[in-house]
Amino acid sequence: MTSKLHGVCDSKGGPLRLHLREGQCSDFTDADVVLKDLPPAATVMGDQGYDRDKIRKMLSQQGIPPCIPPRCCCCKKPVHYSKKLYRKGHKTENLFPD
Repeated sequence: MTSKLHGVCDSKGGPLRLHLREGQCSDFTDADVVLKDLPPAATVMGDQGYDRDKIRKMLSQQGIPPCIPPRCCCCKKPVHYSKKLYRKGHKTENLFPD
């Protein structure tokens, strides 16, 4: 059995929330646990595993625009995100050193 650690960090890379769950689950299964009631933010970045309408709706209800790339390039409804901003997403990855 494996595990996954989901995290939310601030713009400087400091951890805000961490959530541990079994590794066999998809990323968005518990997204509401880590993304609910976030402090005010300019944007939330997530990888393609978080590309779901439910997550985008939850963030927009909080007034936070998502920066999440689409799961595929040929989706029926195109999703726009800032590639330049998304490159800064390494700060979240840096929360979890090897």
